[in-house]
Amino acid sequence: MEDLLQVGVITTTHGIRGQVKVFPTTDDIRRFDDLKEVKMIAGKTEMDLTVEAVQYFKQFAILKFKGFDHINDIEKYKGAKLYVTRENAVSLEDNEYFVADLIGLSVICEDGQVLGTIRDVLSTGANDVYVVADGSGREILLPAIKDCILSVSLEKQEMKVHLLDGLLD
Repeated sequence: MEDLLQVGVITTTHGIRGQVKVFPTTDDIRRFDDLKEVKMIAGKTEMDLTVEAVQYFKQFAILKFKGFDHINDIEKYKGAKLYVTRENAVSLEDNEYFVADLIGLSVICEDGQVLGTIRDVLSTGANDVYVVADGSGREILLPAIKDCILSVSLEKQEMKVHLLDGLLD
């Protein structure tokens, strides 16, 4: 399991007072309202930052970090990724998982056939879709719906599935 969970990416500066535009990589952009601390990773540079202020503009969060008061202080961190620790992550409901925890899970059919491992999770709007790599270069797309996903065990690192008609065609 990942210790850090990505919540955003700094896309550019905003104004001249050290604010940055952050593209959220979380389902709920409003999660930044309660965010007090983040870890910024830019190449080999890692920093723990305190969030001083949050605003929103279109699909972006505008963040101001303590100690970064001028555009020149923060400009070099464009493209940096922002992370939170598991302790600072949002609470999940039953049968909800962080994408980082699903990547790499073995996918097994109800008859015991191993389909492959989860390589990616696509958000489509209606439901997520799990991209399963079968080892031969082929990808299988599984909808994240109750009819298809039978169980997820992070402890066993596996997901049991029911293959709906047409998914392997």
